[in-house]
Formats: sequence, C-alpha cells, structure tokens
Amino acid sequence: MYEWLFAPPGYTPQWWEEDRARLALTEAIVSPRSSVFVAEDGDALVGFCTAYLELNSVRFGQRCWVEDLATHPDHRSRGIGGALLDAAGDWARGAGATHLELDPGLDRADAQPFYDRREPAAKGYSLSWPL
Repeated sequence: MYEWLFAPPGYTPQWWEEDRARLALTEAIVSPRSSVFVAEDGDALVGFCTAYLELNSVRFGQRCWVEDLATHPDHRSRGIGGALLDAAGDWARGAGATHLELDPGLDRADAQPFYDRREPAAKGYSLSWPL
C-alpha cells in the first residue's frame, strides 16, 4: 500500500524508509491517539488512512490530522477515499476533536477536485522543511 502514497503525481520523499514506515504504522495502530482505517474489496486491501490526534490549539481545540490517505489506483473514484475520511472524522469526533486537517500537497492537483467536493471549511498552505 505504500506505493499508492507515492504514485505519480506524488513522489517518494528522499528520507523515506520502509522499516521506519512499518514502525510508524505499528505505532499508529496501537496508540490511543491515532487510528488506521482500511478499505477492503473481498480479500484485498484497496485503501487506507491514518489519523492522529495532534495538538490542542488555543484557537481551534483538539485537532486531528489525516496524514496518509491512499486508494489503490484501480479503485479510485468509487467512494473509498470519502468513506475513509468519514471513518476518520467519526473517530476524531468521538475522541473530542473539533476538526479534521489534511494537507494533500500542491503536487496533488489531481486529488483537489475530490477534496473540493467534500466542501472544506478552509483551505491553506502548509510549509515543511526537512531536518
């Protein structure tokens, strides 16, 4: 499923390592402050989403970030991504979050119509510097 995150027009970050990713996924599964959602088609996994309760902002309250959202390329435009976001939102709401955050990145212009159809309350830019 990792490949779905990096499929064009996305890219693999230069510091990405499968062992570290596997550990992060394990941590997301066992932590009460995160959750992993999967979509199945029969016996095959066709989508996944990770959600993390993050900081408790003075302005916004408890935030939940959707960090990894990917659908198998052959299963896109079938409602899987929306169902995964809905599941993450339900989980976050139940955990006391006030809103769901997601940063698709500017290189994911192909996904922007999907996010726009979900009518986000706000749009913005997120900046990141590798350390």
